[in-house]
Amino acid sequence: MRVIILCCFALLGYANSYAQFKASKNVPTVFVDREGVMRWSDSKAEASFYGVNYTVPFAHAFRALQTKGIDRKQAIDRDVYHFARLGYNAYRIHIWDVEISDKNGNLISNEHLDLLDYLFFKLQERGIRILITGMTNFGNGYPEKNINTDAFTYHYDKCKVHANPQAIAAQEKYIGQLLRHVNPYTGYAYQQDPYIIGFEINNEPCHTGTVQTTSDYIARMVKTMKKSGNKKPIFYNVSHNMDHVRAYFDADIQGTTYQWYPVGLVAGRERQGNFLPYIDQYTIPFSNLKGFANKAKAVYEYDPADNLYSYMHPAMSRTFRSAGFQWITQFAYDPMDIAAYNTEYQTHYLNLAYTPAKALSTMIAAEVAYAIPRNKTFERYPQDTLFGDFRVSYEQDLSLMNAPDKYFYTNNTAVKPLNPQKLQHIAGHGSSPVVDYRGSGAYFLDRLEDGLWRLEVMPDAEKIADPFAKPSLNREVVHILYRSQMIDVRIPDLGEFFTIQSLVGKKGVAKDISVAKTSFRVEPGVYLLKRKDLQLKNSWTASSSWKNGYLGEYYAPKAQPLKEALLIHQQPEVLEKGSAAKLHFRYIFEQQPDSIILQTDQVSFWKDHNPYIKLISKDSSTYEAVIPAALLGGNELKYTATVFVGGKQFTYPDNQAGAPLDWDYRVNSYWTVGLYEQHAPVTLFESLSKVASLETFAIPETAYMAAERQQRDLGKLPFWTYTFHAKDPGVKYFWLKDIRTAVLERPAGLNAAKKLCILLKHQGGNPVLKAGFVTKNRYTYVKKMHAESDIETLVRIDLADLQLVPTALLPAPYPVFLERFFKPTVSVQFDKRDIEKLIISGENMDGATLSIAAIWLE
Repeated sequence: MRVIILCCFALLGYANSYAQFKASKNVPTVFVDREGVMRWSDSKAEASFYGVNYTVPFAHAFRALQTKGIDRKQAIDRDVYHFARLGYNAYRIHIWDVEISDKNGNLISNEHLDLLDYLFFKLQERGIRILITGMTNFGNGYPEKNINTDAFTYHYDKCKVHANPQAIAAQEKYIGQLLRHVNPYTGYAYQQDPYIIGFEINNEPCHTGTVQTTSDYIARMVKTMKKSGNKKPIFYNVSHNMDHVRAYFDADIQGTTYQWYPVGLVAGRERQGNFLPYIDQYTIPFSNLKGFANKAKAVYEYDPADNLYSYMHPAMSRTFRSAGFQWITQFAYDPMDIAAYNTEYQTHYLNLAYTPAKALSTMIAAEVAYAIPRNKTFERYPQDTLFGDFRVSYEQDLSLMNAPDKYFYTNNTAVKPLNPQKLQHIAGHGSSPVVDYRGSGAYFLDRLEDGLWRLEVMPDAEKIADPFAKPSLNREVVHILYRSQMIDVRIPDLGEFFTIQSLVGKKGVAKDISVAKTSFRVEPGVYLLKRKDLQLKNSWTASSSWKNGYLGEYYAPKAQPLKEALLIHQQPEVLEKGSAAKLHFRYIFEQQPDSIILQTDQVSFWKDHNPYIKLISKDSSTYEAVIPAALLGGNELKYTATVFVGGKQFTYPDNQAGAPLDWDYRVNSYWTVGLYEQHAPVTLFESLSKVASLETFAIPETAYMAAERQQRDLGKLPFWTYTFHAKDPGVKYFWLKDIRTAVLERPAGLNAAKKLCILLKHQGGNPVLKAGFVTKNRYTYVKKMHAESDIETLVRIDLADLQLVPTALLPAPYPVFLERFFKPTVSVQFDKRDIEKLIISGENMDGATLSIAAIWLE
């Protein structure tokens, strides 16, 4: 059934849920002990939390759902189910005070506040705890323009709200009313709600005055919160405004909050590479301050931004636990109903339906948070990729949990479960020794009783555009496909013969599915898998209670069939002659093709025999073409691909109906790839492009460099010329370029290469320049290079002379107090086959300019 299954409670259902919620006595709360440890009120055991931020009640998400005609409460129902499905037990929100307050700080009862109350209620139904940040003190527009609501925040500058008496008075009034606000869905005031663990005063405050002013402000806000009757822990942000740290730890607060964006923010494109060294340590430089040790530590926001990798979240969770954190919440989970566009926060992208592998990695990260003891230390990278029941791998883009009862993985893996007979829970994306599945959505298997399992299958998710480029609600970046896929479930508890029943919503069994041993065809939905001839202990139906919900509960995006097939192909920049080459394509459509044919520009309607290459299917979306060496002649390869599906033909990259051999078809464009002799130099950078392809950075970030392209005499390559601007001494400048693809496309040229060559010129100053490579394990190898001032110089560096040095963490991590260099503790010899990035560094650049024309390997 290719429709979304909605869970809409009637008013009677709300009443019953409310009564059950209020009747639940002795719900344990969280307190902070004298050693700064969050503990449960009943057992006094340490608490550990993992979850997400999520913003449907406010700002862009609120508006975008309205634009798409989505009922916001139903959207919340869907997303909160997925939070629970992924094993989260924590939720954090910074409230947009501009949308629920007036100019004097009075709390306004409106749709935003009602949705917040409803969201809290639904979270609590799933057993998820809440940390509230009372104020953002900024506008509600991003990524759009702000809408002036005349709230008090719009009357004061964010960096002055802590010193202005009128602003402070408004904040006091607002925070007091917020704490006393009674949630009509739960019957609790926020400050009395057992599921709300505490309050952070405001989001990322900007303290520009004196330290005493900051101390006075925090003291006034704490006093107001206590006067209102609040007895819950109060948190304050300590990862901003480093010169005010003393004020934070002198304050009468119980907890401190931190952020972590290890690879920067808002790149405008998908970042690629091995970032494990970036997340190896989270060292807090002020940890020796008085008061630090007796305050709880919470991560209010974190995210490895601008990438879709699934290997990073568990490693970050491990590092947080090593640093003593007990609350970890990612920023931010995309509402499913607008996740196709990734408009809410362009630099972040997380949703179970649309980023399944990444979402499963947060499921594993949650298990890390619950299982890894606080303050437990590990070996340094690369020796920390195996820890406890967990492993992470950049090369496989894999996170894996392999415990006796749980087996979770984010990508294809050959690692066998520790004890298949004892498994209780399986979650996966891709295939493993227990589940073979070629679809691109996530799936979950949960043991209900001996010989009976619940299978949940999400639809396929296919990326069709860079999710981190400029966003728009009219620009889809991931498309959902409802396709039938084969699945092979090899769980010992089920055996080789079992029956399958499909559950649809609460109404019960829809149909039985035939099984050939352990393999069967499945569509997105929920299923019961029962060992043959098994007598069940319990009666299980779609409406049976299960995990704070019901057994047949299922939410996925609505099916939006494509009008025509999409064939996505990123043609290589170059190919080598003399040997066959492989080209990769992604086919996206509900219906599988009859065939996909590649043809070069040499085909003609008038010829009796036209050569073609049939693409080979690797899975339901991935196809491969093997180009024989005989076709790789001349200076370039030009080709098209035609999809034959459903009696129709579509040719790409034209993306139009028909085929090149139709008498009236005119090819408008080809994919074009340059062809090189095997031992020709391997080009890494040329200045011919009018867009600088070398990414530039500076440490510290107060410095920067400006680039200008300078044309030269006819026949000579232009220069990209860089000038340097610094506020602080001792600046280090860097040029970085991802060259992994360029190197992989030239295997013979790389194998023959002995030298790194750079055509450059510098003027003025006395710069210290180094050049080399960053490898796939994120180790950096460079050598100092010499160039005479004012003279165009061709520098040749022997690859054998490259030396291991600390790796600059580029782009800069946030918060700013984190280390900027990774210093390897395990020495590894340079291997040119591992090259991923080109790097140039410069020091002592004051008064100098540097011009670069070309870089290559020979």
